Amino acid sequence: MNRRDFATTLAAGLATTGIASAQAPTPVKRNNRIKQGCMRTNFPNTMSFDDMCRVAAEQGIHGFDMIGPNDWPTLKKYGLKNLMGTTGGVTFENGIIRKEFHDALEKSVGANLDQCAAAGIPNMITVGGQRRGMSYEEGADNAVAFFNRIKAHAEDKQVTVCMEIMNSKFMDASIGRWDQICDHLAWGVGVVKRVNSPRVKMLFDIYHVQIMDGDVVHHIRENIQYISHFHTGGVPDRHEIDETQELNYRFIAQAIVDAGFTGYVSHEYRPAPGHDPVQSLKRAIEIMDV
Repeated sequence: MNRRDFATTLAAGLATTGIASAQAPTPVKRNNRIKQGCMRTNFPNTMSFDDMCRVAAEQGIHGFDMIGPNDWPTLKKYGLKNLMGTTGGVTFENGIIRKEFHDALEKSVGANLDQCAAAGIPNMITVGGQRRGMSYEEGADNAVAFFNRIKAHAEDKQVTVCMEIMNSKFMDASIGRWDQICDHLAWGVGVVKRVNSPRVKMLFDIYHVQIMDGDVVHHIRENIQYISHFHTGGVPDRHEIDETQELNYRFIAQAIVDAGFTGYVSHEYRPAPGHDPVQSLKRAIEIMDV
Protein backbone atom coordinates (compact mmCIF):
# COMPACT_ATOMS: atom_id res chain seq x y z
CA MET A 1 0.00 0.00 0.00
CA ASN A 2 1.49 3.33 -0.99
CA ARG A 3 1.17 6.51 1.00
CA ARG A 4 -1.61 7.97 -1.18
CA ASP A 5 -3.74 4.80 -0.98
CA PHE A 6 -3.17 4.58 2.76
CA ALA A 7 -4.12 8.20 3.36
CA THR A 8 -7.23 7.88 1.17
CA THR A 9 -8.39 4.70 2.91
CA LEU A 10 -7.74 6.12 6.37
CA ALA A 11 -9.51 9.39 5.59
CA ALA A 12 -12.55 7.52 4.29
CA GLY A 13 -12.67 5.38 7.41
CA LEU A 14 -12.41 8.38 9.71
CA ALA A 15 -15.08 10.23 7.78
CA THR A 16 -17.42 7.26 8.17
CA THR A 17 -16.90 7.08 11.91
CA GLY A 18 -16.94 10.85 12.36
CA ILE A 19 -13.51 10.88 14.02
CA ALA A 20 -11.35 13.92 13.33
CA SER A 21 -8.16 13.08 11.46
CA ALA A 22 -6.03 14.85 14.06
CA GLN A 23 -7.06 12.36 16.75
CA ALA A 24 -5.20 9.14 17.43
CA PRO A 25 -7.20 6.08 16.27
CA THR A 26 -8.68 3.64 18.75
CA PRO A 27 -6.12 0.83 19.01
CA VAL A 28 -6.89 -2.78 18.22
CA LYS A 29 -7.33 -4.69 21.47
CA ARG A 30 -4.26 -6.83 22.13
CA ASN A 31 -3.28 -9.29 24.86
CA ASN A 32 -0.22 -7.11 25.60
CA ARG A 33 1.66 -9.86 27.38
CA ILE A 34 4.46 -8.64 25.12
CA LYS A 35 4.79 -4.88 24.77
CA GLN A 36 5.55 -4.41 21.09
CA GLY A 37 7.40 -1.60 19.37
CA CYS A 38 8.34 -0.91 15.78
CA MET A 39 10.80 1.01 13.64
CA ARG A 40 10.71 3.18 10.54
CA THR A 41 12.11 0.24 8.57
CA ASN A 42 8.76 -1.55 8.88
CA PHE A 43 7.14 1.07 6.66
CA PRO A 44 7.63 2.38 3.12
CA ASN A 45 10.30 5.08 3.01
CA THR A 46 7.78 7.25 1.17
CA MET A 47 5.36 7.25 4.11
CA SER A 48 5.40 10.24 6.45
CA PHE A 49 6.27 9.65 10.08
CA ASP A 50 2.84 10.97 10.99
CA ASP A 51 1.22 8.21 8.94
CA MET A 52 3.58 5.61 10.43
CA CYS A 53 2.56 6.66 13.93
CA ARG A 54 -1.11 6.56 13.02
CA VAL A 55 -0.82 2.96 11.81
CA ALA A 56 1.29 1.94 14.81
CA ALA A 57 -1.16 3.44 17.31
CA GLU A 58 -4.11 1.83 15.55
CA GLN A 59 -2.47 -1.59 15.72
CA GLY A 60 -1.67 -1.39 19.44
CA ILE A 61 2.06 -0.64 19.16
CA HIS A 62 3.60 1.02 22.24
CA GLY A 63 6.22 3.11 20.45
CA PHE A 64 9.20 3.35 18.13
CA ASP A 65 12.91 2.74 18.59
CA MET A 66 15.55 5.39 17.95
CA ILE A 67 13.46 8.41 17.02
CA GLY A 68 15.16 11.81 17.07
CA PRO A 69 13.88 14.77 19.13
CA ASN A 70 12.32 16.51 16.12
CA ASP A 71 9.76 13.70 15.85
CA TRP A 72 8.96 13.34 19.54
CA PRO A 73 5.88 15.62 19.25
CA THR A 74 4.45 13.27 16.62
CA LEU A 75 4.95 10.28 18.91
CA LYS A 76 3.18 12.14 21.70
CA LYS A 77 0.34 13.11 19.37
CA TYR A 78 -0.50 9.45 18.91
CA GLY A 79 0.16 8.34 22.48
CA LEU A 80 3.38 6.53 21.52
CA LYS A 81 6.74 6.37 23.29
CA ASN A 82 10.37 6.47 22.23
CA LEU A 83 11.47 3.04 23.42
CA MET A 84 15.18 3.15 22.59
CA GLY A 85 17.49 6.15 22.49
CA THR A 86 20.33 6.53 20.00
CA THR A 87 24.00 5.74 20.67
CA GLY A 88 25.22 9.13 21.83
CA GLY A 89 28.12 9.16 19.40
CA VAL A 90 29.15 5.49 19.50
CA THR A 91 29.52 4.15 15.94
CA PHE A 92 29.67 0.73 14.27
CA GLU A 93 33.25 1.49 13.27
CA ASN A 94 34.47 3.04 16.52
CA GLY A 95 32.48 1.42 19.28
CA ILE A 96 33.03 1.15 23.00
CA ILE A 97 36.00 -1.20 22.60
CA ARG A 98 38.14 1.70 21.33
CA LYS A 99 39.90 3.03 24.43
CA GLU A 100 41.26 6.03 22.53
CA PHE A 101 37.69 7.36 22.26
CA HIS A 102 36.56 6.62 25.83
CA ASP A 103 37.04 10.17 27.14
CA ALA A 104 34.96 11.71 24.35
CA LEU A 105 32.34 8.96 24.45
CA GLU A 106 31.92 9.24 28.20
CA LYS A 107 30.86 12.86 27.67
CA SER A 108 28.60 12.28 24.66
CA VAL A 109 26.99 9.16 26.09
CA GLY A 110 26.49 10.94 29.39
CA ALA A 111 24.72 13.80 27.64
CA ASN A 112 22.54 11.29 25.82
CA LEU A 113 21.65 9.57 29.09
CA ASP A 114 20.52 12.95 30.42
CA GLN A 115 18.40 13.53 27.33
CA CYS A 116 16.83 10.07 27.52
CA ALA A 117 16.00 10.49 31.19
CA ALA A 118 14.43 13.90 30.64
CA ALA A 119 12.28 12.52 27.81
CA GLY A 120 11.25 9.33 29.64
CA ILE A 121 13.12 7.02 27.25
CA PRO A 122 13.86 3.78 29.15
CA ASN A 123 16.78 2.49 27.06
CA MET A 124 19.61 3.64 24.82
CA ILE A 125 21.48 1.49 22.33
CA THR A 126 25.21 0.99 22.06
CA VAL A 127 27.57 -1.22 20.05
CA GLY A 128 30.94 -2.83 20.60
CA GLY A 129 32.45 -1.69 17.31
CA GLN A 130 34.68 -3.25 14.69
CA ARG A 131 37.54 -5.44 15.89
CA ARG A 132 40.06 -4.57 13.16
CA GLY A 133 42.36 -7.28 14.49
CA MET A 134 41.63 -6.74 18.19
CA SER A 135 41.19 -9.96 20.17
CA TYR A 136 37.88 -10.75 21.82
CA GLU A 137 39.64 -10.74 25.19
CA GLU A 138 41.09 -7.25 24.77
CA GLY A 139 37.78 -6.00 23.38
CA ALA A 140 35.91 -7.36 26.39
CA ASP A 141 38.32 -5.68 28.80
CA ASN A 142 37.90 -2.36 26.96
CA ALA A 143 34.11 -2.65 26.86
CA VAL A 144 33.98 -3.38 30.59
CA ALA A 145 36.23 -0.41 31.27
CA PHE A 146 33.95 1.90 29.34
CA PHE A 147 30.74 0.63 30.94
CA ASN A 148 32.31 1.03 34.36
CA ARG A 149 32.89 4.70 33.54
CA ILE A 150 29.24 5.39 32.69
CA LYS A 151 27.24 2.87 34.72
CA ALA A 152 26.76 5.09 37.79
CA HIS A 153 25.38 7.83 35.55
CA ALA A 154 23.00 5.36 33.89
CA GLU A 155 21.88 4.06 37.27
CA ASP A 156 21.30 7.58 38.54
CA LYS A 157 19.23 8.47 35.47
CA GLN A 158 17.46 5.06 35.44
CA VAL A 159 18.20 4.54 31.75
CA THR A 160 19.44 1.13 30.61
CA VAL A 161 22.33 1.06 28.14
CA CYS A 162 21.71 -1.88 25.80
CA MET A 163 24.58 -3.42 23.86
CA GLU A 164 23.31 -5.02 20.66
CA ILE A 165 24.45 -8.37 19.38
CA MET A 166 24.93 -8.36 15.58
CA ASN A 167 25.96 -10.90 13.01
CA SER A 168 29.40 -10.52 11.46
CA LYS A 169 28.69 -13.06 8.72
CA PHE A 170 27.37 -10.67 6.10
CA MET A 171 29.13 -7.56 4.82
CA ASP A 172 25.92 -6.07 3.39
CA ALA A 173 24.87 -3.52 6.03
CA SER A 174 21.19 -4.26 5.41
CA ILE A 175 21.56 -7.83 6.70
CA GLY A 176 24.79 -7.85 8.72
CA ARG A 177 27.52 -5.82 10.43
CA TRP A 178 30.95 -6.90 9.28
CA ASP A 179 33.71 -7.32 11.88
CA GLN A 180 31.57 -6.41 14.90
CA ILE A 181 33.06 -7.72 18.12
CA CYS A 182 29.69 -8.33 19.81
CA ASP A 183 28.74 -11.05 17.35
CA HIS A 184 28.08 -13.88 19.82
CA LEU A 185 25.73 -13.69 22.78
CA ALA A 186 28.26 -15.28 25.14
CA TRP A 187 30.73 -12.44 24.53
CA GLY A 188 28.12 -9.77 25.24
CA VAL A 189 26.68 -11.48 28.30
CA GLY A 190 30.20 -12.01 29.62
CA VAL A 191 30.80 -8.26 29.45
CA VAL A 192 27.47 -7.47 31.10
CA LYS A 193 28.14 -9.90 33.93
CA ARG A 194 31.51 -8.31 34.64
CA VAL A 195 30.04 -4.80 34.69
CA ASN A 196 27.36 -6.01 37.11
CA SER A 197 24.93 -3.12 36.77
CA PRO A 198 21.14 -3.22 36.43
CA ARG A 199 21.51 -0.45 33.83
CA VAL A 200 23.92 -2.23 31.48
CA LYS A 201 22.28 -5.09 29.61
CA MET A 202 21.90 -6.73 26.20
CA LEU A 203 19.77 -5.86 23.22
CA PHE A 204 18.90 -9.37 22.04
CA ASP A 205 18.36 -9.15 18.29
CA ILE A 206 16.66 -12.45 17.46
CA TYR A 207 17.60 -12.28 13.78
CA HIS A 208 21.30 -11.80 14.51
CA VAL A 209 21.37 -14.43 17.29
CA GLN A 210 19.84 -17.03 14.97
CA ILE A 211 22.51 -16.39 12.34
CA MET A 212 25.48 -16.46 14.71
CA ASP A 213 24.46 -18.80 17.54
CA GLY A 214 21.12 -20.46 16.77
CA ASP A 215 19.19 -22.13 19.61
CA VAL A 216 17.33 -18.87 20.17
CA VAL A 217 14.86 -19.96 22.84
CA HIS A 218 17.54 -21.68 24.90
CA HIS A 219 19.61 -18.50 24.87
CA ILE A 220 16.59 -16.44 25.93
CA ARG A 221 15.79 -18.77 28.82
CA GLU A 222 19.39 -18.92 30.04
CA ASN A 223 20.11 -15.17 29.79
CA ILE A 224 16.83 -13.33 30.32
CA GLN A 225 18.18 -11.48 33.37
CA TYR A 226 20.81 -9.86 31.14
CA ILE A 227 18.38 -8.77 28.40
CA SER A 228 16.61 -5.40 28.40
CA HIS A 229 15.21 -5.22 24.86
CA PHE A 230 14.49 -7.46 21.86
CA HIS A 231 14.50 -6.89 18.11
CA THR A 232 12.76 -9.15 15.59
CA GLY A 233 13.59 -9.98 11.99
CA GLY A 234 12.97 -12.90 9.69
CA VAL A 235 15.74 -15.31 8.74
CA PRO A 236 17.01 -15.23 6.04
CA ASP A 237 17.22 -11.71 4.64
CA ARG A 238 15.71 -9.82 7.61
CA HIS A 239 12.22 -9.68 6.11
CA GLU A 240 8.83 -10.44 7.70
CA ILE A 241 8.55 -12.78 10.71
CA ASP A 242 5.69 -14.78 9.23
CA GLU A 243 5.65 -18.25 7.63
CA THR A 244 7.99 -17.08 4.83
CA GLN A 245 11.07 -17.55 7.07
CA GLU A 246 12.64 -20.23 9.23
CA LEU A 247 11.97 -19.11 12.81
CA ASN A 248 8.80 -19.90 14.77
CA TYR A 249 8.22 -16.45 16.22
CA ARG A 250 5.01 -17.49 17.96
CA PHE A 251 7.01 -20.01 19.99
CA ILE A 252 9.75 -17.43 20.63
CA ALA A 253 7.14 -14.93 21.84
CA GLN A 254 5.72 -17.46 24.28
CA ALA A 255 9.22 -18.21 25.56
CA ILE A 256 9.81 -14.50 26.18
CA VAL A 257 6.56 -14.27 28.14
CA ASP A 258 7.28 -17.45 30.09
CA ALA A 259 10.70 -16.08 31.06
CA GLY A 260 8.98 -13.15 32.78
CA PHE A 261 10.27 -10.44 30.46
CA THR A 262 8.55 -7.08 31.00
CA GLY A 263 10.45 -4.83 28.56
CA TYR A 264 9.77 -4.09 24.91
CA VAL A 265 10.05 -6.24 21.80
CA SER A 266 10.48 -4.05 18.72
CA HIS A 267 10.13 -5.14 15.10
CA GLU A 268 13.20 -4.42 12.99
CA TYR A 269 12.40 -6.46 9.91
CA ARG A 270 12.26 -4.88 6.44
CA PRO A 271 9.19 -5.74 4.34
CA ALA A 272 10.03 -7.94 1.37
CA PRO A 273 9.55 -6.42 -2.10
CA GLY A 274 5.95 -6.65 -3.21
CA HIS A 275 4.56 -7.05 0.30
CA ASP A 276 2.06 -4.62 1.84
CA PRO A 277 4.00 -3.09 4.77
CA VAL A 278 0.90 -2.25 6.80
CA GLN A 279 -0.48 -5.77 6.49
CA SER A 280 2.96 -7.20 7.28
CA LEU A 281 3.12 -5.16 10.50
CA LYS A 282 -0.37 -6.22 11.48
CA ARG A 283 0.58 -9.86 10.96
CA ALA A 284 3.82 -9.47 12.92
CA ILE A 285 1.93 -7.98 15.87
CA GLU A 286 -0.60 -10.80 15.76
CA ILE A 287 2.16 -13.43 15.77
CA MET A 288 3.86 -11.93 18.82
CA ASP A 289 0.62 -11.22 20.70
CA VAL A 290 0.51 -14.52 22.61
